Parts: sequence; structure tokens; C-alpha cells
Amino acid sequence: MERERDGFNLDDKDDYKKSDGGHQRVMVEEAFKDTAVPSWTKQITIRAMVTSFVLSIVFIFIVMKLNLTTGVIPSLNVAAGLLGFAILRSYTALIHKCGFLKQPFTRQENTVIQTCVVASSGIAFSSGTASYMLGMSPLVAGQAEGANTPNNVKQLSLGWMIGFLFAVSFLGLFSIVPLRKMMILRYKLTYPSGTATAYLINSFHTPKGAKLAKKQVAVLFKTFCFSFVFAFFQWFFVAADGCGFSSFPTFGLQAYDKSTLMGSHVAIDRAEER
Repeated sequence: MERERDGFNLDDKDDYKKSDGGHQRVMVEEAFKDTAVPSWTKQITIRAMVTSFVLSIVFIFIVMKLNLTTGVIPSLNVAAGLLGFAILRSYTALIHKCGFLKQPFTRQENTVIQTCVVASSGIAFSSGTASYMLGMSPLVAGQAEGANTPNNVKQLSLGWMIGFLFAVSFLGLFSIVPLRKMMILRYKLTYPSGTATAYLINSFHTPKGAKLAKKQVAVLFKTFCFSFVFAFFQWFFVAADGCGFSSFPTFGLQAYDKSTLMGSHVAIDRAEER
């Protein structure tokens, strides 16, 4: 029994396989070989932009939090593609049941969402709003002694920050074009994160991939709920500095005296106290 997905028929029971020396290996791209690429007006849609905007806000908060605590930002390509697929797939399924669906959800639209979300979260990291731009503010620079000079302090304003963000963002846009021609088109180097995301988006838009994505989103939602409940539980035990679960001596009292705690910010506070 065949099912129709995004303008072509898919066999719900069979994988897309290709012969390889007597063996069968799965070829996800085989499912889309007869599918025409939609025009750009059907790729950059209002629903894709709205979804990108909402997810960008969430990912920017995550990036800012990680930038302030660890300074290391993981690749968010896969997460952006997964959440974008889950949101729009649920939306289009609901609209389809109501009989108002005019355009199916395609891989290209999923890619637009993933690209916008990753670009927005990337700007939040590369702009330095949680690192060097924050360090230039008088409040933070005033805590230092040697480098607290007028040349190293900048009174930030909204207009200056917007102009700075445009300069930083477009600099990367202009530099990536020659790098793409040299590294991707000429040397044919594979970009691991982008390649993995492309394969993931392709697999999502097959019947088995859609089922797997549904399970992954369910696990992600359960993890988020557990994290939220545990953080809310911790809040009841926070009264002052050095109080709460973040001050728990994870590695024993001897390590606690040397500032080896559960929270790095508490370790800094105890080091300053000594």
C-alpha cells in the first residue's frame, strides 16, 4: 500500500535500497529523485518565517546562557532541523484534517527554517553580546584594574549595537562566498554538520523518518519537562550565596574546601572569599 508524501508516492513498508555487490543498502535520496524542486516562493513561506522567528528566540536564549556559563556553543543544526520539522509537520497535519492545506511541507521549507534559526543563534554568539561586547560595558570593565581605561570601555547604545551586528554579520556573508567556491565546489570538501543535517532532513520526509522524528521530539519534550521541574524544585532551596543544590559538595568536603563544587559560579565566589 502506497502513501503520498510531498507530491510523490512512498511505499510505507519498503526502504529505498540500492544494490551494492549483492547487498542492499538504504538510499534515502532515492525517494526524492522524481520530485521537482519547488520555486523559491514556495520555499520561503510565511509559516516558515514565523516558525523560524519563534525557534530563533528560544535558541538565542540557549546560546546566551551557554556563552555566559561555559563559553562553548555546540552545533545546533540538527536540533533546529528537528524542531522545525516537528512544528510544521504538526501544523500541516492539523490544517490537512481541516481541509485547508494548500501546500505540503517540503524538505526545502524545512531547510529554510533550519538555516534561519542557526543564523540567528550564530549571530547571538559571534556578536559578542555575552562576551567581549559585555566586557566593554562600564559595569563589567569597572571590575578590572589594569585594563579599565577609556580606550577599553564603550558605553553601549541600541543604534551602535545594531550597526555593529550588521557589520559582523555581512562580513561573514561576503567572506563565505569565495570560501564556498574554493573549499566546496573546487576541492569538494564535505561539511560534516551540514551534511549530517541534510541527511537528517531527507530522512524526516520519509514515512519511517517521520515516525523516528516523532519519537525523538517526544523524548526531547520529556527531557525538557524533567529539567524544568527539577530547576523549579531547586529554586525552593536557594536563599543566599552558597546555599542550594549548586553548593552541594559533589566530590566531598575536602574538594569543597578547594572550590570543587557543582556550580562553577560558586567556585569563583569561594575563591574570592579566600
